[in-house]
Amino acid sequence: MTDRRTFLAALSLLTPLAAGAQDPAPAGGRPPLNRRSFRSPAIEEVISRVRERIGPGGLFPMFENCFPNTADTTVRMGWNAGRPDAFVITGDIEAMWLRDSSAQVWSYLPFARGDEALTSLFRGLIHRQARCILLDPYANAFQREPSSPTLPWARNDSTLMKPGIAERKWELDSLCHCVRLAHGYWRASGGDIDPFDDEWREAMRLVLRTLREQQRKTDDGPYTFQRRGDNPIDTLPNRGYGAPGRRVGLIHSGFRPSDDACTLPFHVPANHFAVISLRQLAGMAPYVGLEGDFVRECMRLADEVHVALAQHATMRLPDGPRVWAYEVDGFGGAIFLDDANAPSLLSMPYLGACKADDPLYLATREAALSAANPYFVSGREAQGIGSPHTPGPMVWPMSIALRGLTSRDEAESRACLETLARTSAGTHLMHESFHADDASKFTRPWFAWANALFAELVLRSLGMFPIS
Repeated sequence: MTDRRTFLAALSLLTPLAAGAQDPAPAGGRPPLNRRSFRSPAIEEVISRVRERIGPGGLFPMFENCFPNTADTTVRMGWNAGRPDAFVITGDIEAMWLRDSSAQVWSYLPFARGDEALTSLFRGLIHRQARCILLDPYANAFQREPSSPTLPWARNDSTLMKPGIAERKWELDSLCHCVRLAHGYWRASGGDIDPFDDEWREAMRLVLRTLREQQRKTDDGPYTFQRRGDNPIDTLPNRGYGAPGRRVGLIHSGFRPSDDACTLPFHVPANHFAVISLRQLAGMAPYVGLEGDFVRECMRLADEVHVALAQHATMRLPDGPRVWAYEVDGFGGAIFLDDANAPSLLSMPYLGACKADDPLYLATREAALSAANPYFVSGREAQGIGSPHTPGPMVWPMSIALRGLTSRDEAESRACLETLARTSAGTHLMHESFHADDASKFTRPWFAWANALFAELVLRSLGMFPIS
């Protein structure tokens, strides 16, 4: 049975380029103009401005590749019912994850206003995500065409699979990322409401209903998932419902942002993300035709989850400090770890879920960046957070970027940038992960989310990213 890891290993595991895949960019340069999938004058202007600020050497070759990588290689523009439609693939997988697509374009937000191409991209992606949610709010990944077969590793999954779905893993953060993108665009555009039509409003009502459903206050809800195979983190126990959780007001998530199954049913970073997403949705709702009961229900659910997190989502580590747990079950069970994929404990201030100087966050951050975290890796080349998704001493560049993006210390952020530039193995692009002792051994050379995070860290370091 082919699973996602086997499939990706065949393409890219520990190799400089994915066999048979489109080269995402020649080493040391972007794809030629005739191979770029999307063009924006604003993106080119930003690249020129950064070059003026930092010069042609140093970090610039990396930024010149990473910042436009999503636009150059992953955007598939079209039209649907007279409106722009944007399908954004992850890179080496020709499918769209709600999470990844939102994160991949985030670094373009400050530059969209006044640029017709980027405006069309954001409007088109918000439209596309709304249609995906309406198709199935429990799916994490979608195909461009309804007639396309599901991803190879998902074809025999035991779940309610519909045409057009690439994979159906319920991940709480997927819906939150869509809300974050919509809210971020609305603010950055100065209040453009064009993408927020009847279809989008219906999708947001479904988001609210799904989050309520997955509190599982009265029953286990409609979602189940099981996958045949020998990898236990690709399937859910308990007849596909996942590990049991006490009905305390937290929201269940079958899978983590890594697409790996949750050990305990309440993913704490994703629940924090849900609180801020619901409050963002409530804040913009009156301006986009969602008023009255919808606003009150968003705030009521956000408050419930916030209170439940305070009561049930912290733990004390063996050496004494109290920290946020990574997952809990509401019965008193809790585990501490941090995974590179966001939302993570490390990324909470980046997502707006807490302040960067919050004492509980700082204690959690210190533990996540230490041996207290079983997925913290330190080697000759670098140190950072990895993931059970890539076993072994593999550091994920996105964890280094998020460390820089959440740091209050300029020297630490600068060190993160230097580490990322030094460990690209000469490709001038980010990867999914690299070996802590040898950066020439890496996974997924075409992984647009990590490229976007590196570019955002550069822009924030230069004071060119005002979006919070």
